[in-house]
Amino acid sequence: MAHYEKFESALIHGGVYGDKFTGAVNVPIYQTSTFEQEGLGQHKGWEYARTGNPTRHAVETLIAELEQGKAGFAFSSGMASITAVLSLFQSGDRIIISKNVYGGTFRVLDKIFRNFGISYAFEDTTDLNSLKERLTEDVKAILIESPANPLLTVTDIAGIATIAKEKGILTIVDNTFMTPYLQRPLELGADIVVHSATKYLGGHSDLIAGLVVVNTEELAERLGFIQNATGGILAPFDSFLLVRGIKTLGVRMDRHVENAFNVAKYLRNHEGVKKVYYPGFADAQGYEINQKQAKNGGAMISFELKEKYNINKFFSSLRLIALAESLGGVESLVCHPSTMTHASIPEEKRQEIGISDALIRLSIGIEGIEDLILDLEQAIAESEG
Repeated sequence: MAHYEKFESALIHGGVYGDKFTGAVNVPIYQTSTFEQEGLGQHKGWEYARTGNPTRHAVETLIAELEQGKAGFAFSSGMASITAVLSLFQSGDRIIISKNVYGGTFRVLDKIFRNFGISYAFEDTTDLNSLKERLTEDVKAILIESPANPLLTVTDIAGIATIAKEKGILTIVDNTFMTPYLQRPLELGADIVVHSATKYLGGHSDLIAGLVVVNTEELAERLGFIQNATGGILAPFDSFLLVRGIKTLGVRMDRHVENAFNVAKYLRNHEGVKKVYYPGFADAQGYEINQKQAKNGGAMISFELKEKYNINKFFSSLRLIALAESLGGVESLVCHPSTMTHASIPEEKRQEIGISDALIRLSIGIEGIEDLILDLEQAIAESEG
């Protein structure tokens, strides 16, 4: 990205820009399953669309450039990307995961990869000294989210990467909440970055996609083989939509974050709110670390209402903010982690790591801030009882 002064320019002009054959400023949708070859072993760089497609290549090149990695890979969903990364490991390997991590990541490790002899362990990745002591010989990777889903816990990415390198293991960072606009884990020493591109990168709740970026040619070769062999690739049209979404990432994230900070302040000062989780506050857990490794606190907020408020009535009283799975779209969304995003984690484990039944998670969109606060205000008032 050396030829760009600003990251915002790379969002628009990075990767594969336009179409050299027609002069179109947008990468075309190459809606084809195969490519005609001129002779045996003679082709124009493309053979079969599972192996490679020019539209998918455009988004893969773009995300690699934005995350400053060696290569990028586009998958059919965020979970397909996590699954591909976990396929780098083999029976007997152990993966350390952050205490509060996306429920789908836990589920695929617990219900799928455990069947193949790959084990996992929940650890407090914010405590580097304790973590060091738990890195047994069978640990081959540390998979973290920072800020983590849904308690917005901040982990020192550079610190984790340093410890991991000393042990010869991989650092994997799910960067979905922050995007490369706000945080770039590979620059902090991570080996692999994963995105549910369904979220902020797509940005409009109209596609499902996953992205992976790696920092070495060796990892690129291995992950490229897995992508082709297992086939969970991103389709051309969704690749096109994702490139389009990324072009406006900068302006969208600026508005997302501005709104989130104001909503978080409003909630923090509300007499009916028991606790607010938001890493943009100076007294939040990990604030100083987050300031070093990220541009700001992001646009995700979690909070709890006080006991006298009826959480079901709160959800049903919202008029503008939609009760829905997912996050990162232009519209604000609210969810109940215990019964939605993290329902696959056993209740006792949820309670242990702090995901209470009273926890509410907000993905703040780009609507007018006054409308968002008014909606929250009337919903909280309706739920008082």
